[in-house]
Amino acid sequence: MKYEFFIGLRYLLARRSETFISLITVISILGVMIAVITLTVTIAVMTGFEEAIRDRLLGINAHIVLYKLGEPLGDYQKLIPELMRVEGVQSVAPTVYGQAILTSGSRVSGVVIRGVDPDRVEGVVTIRQFIKEGDLGDLKTLHSVQIKDRTVELPGVILGTRLAGQLGAMVGDPIQVLSPLGKPTPIGVIPKVRRFVVTGLFDSGWHEYDSSLAYMHLSEAQRFFGLEDVVTSIEIRVLDVDRAQEIARRIKRRLGSSYVTEDWSRLWPNLFSALRLERWVYTLVLLLMVLIAAFNIVSTLIMVVMEKRKDIAILQSMGATRSSIRRIFLIKGCVIGAVGTGLGVLLGLGICLLIQRYQFIELPKDVFLISEVPVRISALYFAMVGAASLLICLLASVYPARQAAKLEPVEVIRYE
Repeated sequence: MKYEFFIGLRYLLARRSETFISLITVISILGVMIAVITLTVTIAVMTGFEEAIRDRLLGINAHIVLYKLGEPLGDYQKLIPELMRVEGVQSVAPTVYGQAILTSGSRVSGVVIRGVDPDRVEGVVTIRQFIKEGDLGDLKTLHSVQIKDRTVELPGVILGTRLAGQLGAMVGDPIQVLSPLGKPTPIGVIPKVRRFVVTGLFDSGWHEYDSSLAYMHLSEAQRFFGLEDVVTSIEIRVLDVDRAQEIARRIKRRLGSSYVTEDWSRLWPNLFSALRLERWVYTLVLLLMVLIAAFNIVSTLIMVVMEKRKDIAILQSMGATRSSIRRIFLIKGCVIGAVGTGLGVLLGLGICLLIQRYQFIELPKDVFLISEVPVRISALYFAMVGAASLLICLLASVYPARQAAKLEPVEVIRYE
């Protein structure tokens, strides 16, 4: 062990006459520790919240959407095996989107109809986990409904819970679906009207979807909108959601310029940009806490330098160089920072694991979309916090160490 390291560690342990300096050292360590704990827990929660929102959105929406501008996809049956050969693509599902009006009794609501193949759509979105009543498979069969003393066979439709509340419709109730694009006749355009029965309700937690989205079978949507054997888009799920943009570009190059691809990051750019910016702002603000704690290290080292003037002068008289004196106090400052940072990272990790395991903090679901605090423990972020804290503590030790190295041993011995 080099003597600089030995003396630097020795200065951490004060004699009885220097208990105040020892107390300041402990306070410095605690300051760094608390700042690091706050920073690690905040980053873990913010990252978890961003990923929870992303996963919930991607439970309703596909990672990539393929379509043509101004026209439907008539060759979707040929495109599906072509898309499955693209590296990174996990599954695909043809989809029909269209606008319609739902009526139930005297209540009316405009909606977006989403026609899906129940056997394929589950591989692209996780809509099944949001269905509170009924089942996605109910869209594949006709259902007997009693209407005005007669029994009719109607196809099924799944509504958002808020939409069902607006219409006053429950599972098993018949509803009417009207298309604003009706058939032209000699007396004008007659809206297309069909009866469906509510076979299920879903609750995604997003008001935008729960109040304006309805699912029906792909073939029923094609028949209702008069699309025959074409679809409006093909939805794609990829193996790595973070590479969706890259895979979308790869698909476009493979299929040609007549096709358009949109990945999930382009659907809500403002939302995720705001969340990412908010996380980095919190990180920068909390790094200031580490900086404030570093000032305690500065004051501690300055007091140690003032207290150890005689020791420094004696060491220099015995042959210690100015760089050695500088290293002694740098080592002391780095040890304070390392102990505080290490304890902070470990305790921060422990708090994150406790929140993740026991979920003792509840959130209002109608505000945050989730009922529990999400935590995402990332080794990279924890390492970055630890490295930033150590760097700040090292920089905070430079000034006191330089001041200690500037002491003139002759002057100190002469007057003290």
